Formats: sequence, C-alpha cells, structure tokens
Amino acid sequence: MALYKYVTAETAMRILKGSIKFTQPGAFNDPFELLPQFIVPAESEGKEAGFSFCVISPRRKGLDRSHIPGPDKLRSDVHARQIVNSLNDSVGILCLSKNPDSLLMWGHYAKEYSGAIIEFDETHEFFKGLNPVKYQKRRPVYNLSDFVNLQVPIADLCVKPSVWSYEREVRLVRSVKDCNVKHVDGLKLPIITMDLPSECVTSVYMGERMDILQQRSIWELVKHTNIALSFAAVANWEYAFRYDPIKFKGPLIGSPIITPVTAHIFKDDAGELGDIARWFLKEHPMANFVSHRC
Repeated sequence: MALYKYVTAETAMRILKGSIKFTQPGAFNDPFELLPQFIVPAESEGKEAGFSFCVISPRRKGLDRSHIPGPDKLRSDVHARQIVNSLNDSVGILCLSKNPDSLLMWGHYAKEYSGAIIEFDETHEFFKGLNPVKYQKRRPVYNLSDFVNLQVPIADLCVKPSVWSYEREVRLVRSVKDCNVKHVDGLKLPIITMDLPSECVTSVYMGERMDILQQRSIWELVKHTNIALSFAAVANWEYAFRYDPIKFKGPLIGSPIITPVTAHIFKDDAGELGDIARWFLKEHPMANFVSHRC
C-alpha cells in the first residue's frame, strides 16, 4: 500500500535529500486538533490531572460519549488544551494521506499546484505505528477517568470533523527524543525532523505550476535512484490531472520519457535527448504552458 504527502517543491527536495518534518499539535491548521471535550467527575474537579501517552498503540474503542445526552456544564476542553500544550514539547506528528489524487490537497498543501506529491512505501519499517484519523460529525466527548494516570494511545485524540474526510489522513507520531530538534529565532516552536531512508520514497509527482529550475533539481535528485518521477499536467477533458511518466520505478534504463510538458527539464542536455527536448519546445504549443498560470 502507498502513502502520500502533498508538499511544496522545497519540501519535496528536503525529503528526497533524506529529511522529513514532524509537526507539533499546536502548529496544525485545524484549531480542533487533539481537542476533545472531557466529562469531569465532581470528585476530579479542580484537581491536577496527570496524562501519559503511547505514540504507537492503536485507538481504543467505545470511549466516545458524544452521542449520549448530558448537561454541557459537565463538559470541558480545559484538560484537552493542557494536553496539547504538553504534547508540543514531547511529540512530533507526520501527517500523510491515503488519497493519491485530491484537487483540494494539491491546492492547499502543494502551493497551488506548484509543489509535488511524494509517494511512500507504507510497508517500510519507518512507518511502524501508523494510525488512521477518525472522522465524525460530533466533537468527541471522553470521561476524564479513561485518561488520567493511564498509558493512553495518542491515537485516541486523532479525531477530526467530517468536513476533513476527503484527506483520508493517517498519522505517524514520534517522541521528540527520537527526532532532530532545531530551535530557530522567531519561531514559537522548534523544527522537528527525522532522517528518512531513501527506500521509503517510491514516486514523486511534480505539479504543472512548479518552477522549471525546481523540476530540474528534482530530476537530478531521483535520476540515479529507484524512485519513479511523473509530471501532473492538467487534463484536457475533465477536472483531473494527467500523470505523464518521466522515469519508472527502478534504475533508469536508457533515456527518460520526454513530452511537450516535460521538455524544459532536458533542454540543456547534450545529444539526442536535448535535441528532442528543444524540438518539442519549438514546435509544440503545450510547451508554452509549463510553470505558468493560464
């Protein structure tokens, strides 16, 4: 099975160079991230609660009480906010998708189609402990007693509103102790990364609006690897992309595949490869629309 990440061109190159970013919960774009409501028993009200989380255990079942009517005054997200604050210092989260072809994610996360999709091998050891995000209409409600003084799977908190379900998100959570941490002046939270084995990446799909110099840089990074490379061109028949292959998975045999929309990558090459690329650029009208907003 494959996993996908929609990224900017700059992030794609960092990943191909062997480094991938893990994000703290407080830096997510959804303000409801990891923020369930808790039913606080009367005997626990006002008391300090202790929480401990496991990053790889699967989600527990049957805890959500959002479907059970009850007075709102017994529900609070104060403890959830405390949890997020503590997790900012202790974990990083890698957000991936099972959706290989989302127009929305191309626009949101891949810098308006100027970025890329990175495809990963889910079976690689690096991805051990993946947890799927759960989508539902109601905000989850948990009993505080199911969380206090227990080793709780962090997956229990990975619940999002149904409007996000198109992302088909899965998450990999790692302790900050196992990551590379870099403090940057002016940033509230440090940058957390992990070293990524090259065999984790199986394919790269470059967006049609990606800068041509960045396309060439990505080609240079993958051409001597087993990673496949394709170009996501806007299809001419519906709301979709046409994925033109440049290099298939495995070692490059012979020359890369050249089309009018990928010819820019090879126009400075010597020999027959460069000749074909330059012919496309001169003769084919579609070559004029690469890295370009119509």
